[in-house]
Parts: sequence; C-alpha cells; structure tokens
Amino acid sequence: MKLKKSGMAVAASLILLFTAACGSSGQKPTNASATPAPAPAAADNKAGADNKPAGGKKITLGFSQVGAESGWRTANTKSIQDSAKEAGIDLKFSDAQQKQENQIKAIRTFIQQKVDVIAFSPVVESGWDTVLKEAKDAKIPVILTDRAVDSKDTSLYRTFIGSDFVEEGRRAGKWLVDQYKDAKETVNIVQLEGTTGSAPANDRKSGFEEVIKSNPNLKVIASQTGDFTRAKGKEVMQAFLKANKNIQVLYAHNDDMALGAIQAIEAAGLVPGKDIKIISIDGVKDGFVAASEGKINFIVECNPLLGPQLMQAVRDVIDGKQLAQRIVTKEGVFTSEEAKKELPNRQY
Repeated sequence: MKLKKSGMAVAASLILLFTAACGSSGQKPTNASATPAPAPAAADNKAGADNKPAGGKKITLGFSQVGAESGWRTANTKSIQDSAKEAGIDLKFSDAQQKQENQIKAIRTFIQQKVDVIAFSPVVESGWDTVLKEAKDAKIPVILTDRAVDSKDTSLYRTFIGSDFVEEGRRAGKWLVDQYKDAKETVNIVQLEGTTGSAPANDRKSGFEEVIKSNPNLKVIASQTGDFTRAKGKEVMQAFLKANKNIQVLYAHNDDMALGAIQAIEAAGLVPGKDIKIISIDGVKDGFVAASEGKINFIVECNPLLGPQLMQAVRDVIDGKQLAQRIVTKEGVFTSEEAKKELPNRQY
C-alpha cells in the first residue's frame, strides 16, 4: 500500500524492494499465558498533522504485536513504527511477548483509551470473539495483520493484511517435488513447525503436505514445533538427528529455526545443503547469507514490511472507505544462487 503525500515515496520504495509477504489464509490465533504485557505507549510522532479523523484530532492507532521471536518479527515491528511516524499517526504499541492473554489485555486497554483503530497480529488463531465484540460495541474498527483469526463472524474486523501461508507451504512443496521427481527410493523429510496453533504453523504445514502427497517417495518422518526460534530449532534438530540416522530433507517454517538446525547438522558432522537439503520460509538477511553459502537450498520469502499497507488501511477506514476483507501481499522464492544475487538488497 502507498502512503499519501510524504509517505508515498517511502512506501513505494519499500514495496519495490520487498515483493514478498508473510500472511495467512485466514487462520486463528492460539494460546499464550503468564506475564502481563507492558502498557501500550504512544510512539513519539512528530510527523504531519493532516491525518485526522472527522473530529480534527490526529488518528490514534493501537497495535498489539506478537512479540520479538525472530528477525522477521523485529523487521515487522520497525516497519509499523516507522510507517506510523511517517504517516503522522499516533501509535500506541504493545508487545504481547507471544502470550494471547497479553494481547487481549492490550486490546482492552486500547478500547478504554478510545483509540480510533485497533490492529494486531494474533499470537494464535482461536479465542478472539469476545474481545473483538467488545471493540465492535465500542465502535472501534479492527485490522488484522500478518496472521488471521478463525472467527466465523467476519464483521468483527475490517480487513486482514498478510500473505497466504498455505501458498507459502505449497511453494516449498513444489520445489521439493521437482527436486525429487526422479527419486526411486524413499526421501526422508523432517519438519520444524512454528508455534503450535499459530496460523503460519498450521498453514505452512498443510500447504506443504498437500503438495508432496503427489510423490509417494516423499515421506515426513518427524514433525515438531521449534516455536519459530533459533534455539528451539537447534534443539529439535538435534533430537531428530539422534532418532533418525537417514534424513535427506529439512523443511523449516521460518529461517530462524533453519539457522538453528544448521548448527545442529554441522555439529553432527554433516553438511547442510548437501547431506541434508534445507527449505525455509521468511527471507531475512541471515537466511539469505546461509542460502548464499549453500547451506539453505530454497527460501520462500515472507515480507515483514507491512507498515505502509497498514497505515493506508487505517486511513481508509477513518475516511469511511470500503476495504477488501483480504489484502494479500506478494512474495518471491529464491534458490541458493538467486539468494546470493539478492543478498546485497536485504535490509532486514
């Protein structure tokens, strides 16, 4: 999406640089627990005052982020914060620390603060109807970003901005099917799943497995969550290697888990990218470095720079415009050689 006036040039350049995305096909958040989320705080915005609702005050956006579990998420947060500042939108930002109850608390705080729009990237897919109805009753529009919810009542939110996680899984599967189209023996695959119950984990798994079913020689022999983190990816891959002496392929739901798995593979005396082919999703800079070194064979890109699209949607909602229920962002795919060429352009 493009921003008006001063924001337009910045948004356009971001979209040109990163034509990929990380969304979901309309999925639901999962659960989280424990520690309370930090109180949402207003961003220090000094940008133009032309972004005002009918009452004449600056637009206020309450945004609840999943957390900071990966390089992708860090880039996503920065894009939202920078884009809000550029657009002159007053941003109240809350980090849920990967806990659903923290997001629910933040959304209720936004409602109490009477923000103009609420946006959030759900930790999990399910369990949002009650708080979303509270926002609807308060006449505060809600926008979903990156991840969707499984609510049957789509009137609880105005739009969902993000990529198609199922299609990301399919793209990973299509590359693998092509690589082993002439295989005569079983190809053993292990899968590092994202956070249990999250939209990207559910969808990237289903899309991948849907496609590889076309080749009976492709067999997923182990699949376990790595929580989208590098440390957990390493730990689970170590367990996979101990339990299975013959692994040909690793499919990781994000780059951070793949990078952790690479450490485990190397520690086991194997060569990542050769002894075990690796497919991952995201396209963060560290992932592109590993791919350019031949350690990751194929990356499905998921663009975190959703800030410009979100700010445009916020403004459109305030202006009373009708939004598409689903706004799909673009994403690319990269082999090792293509990643090597793209690496100098990676800014996240």
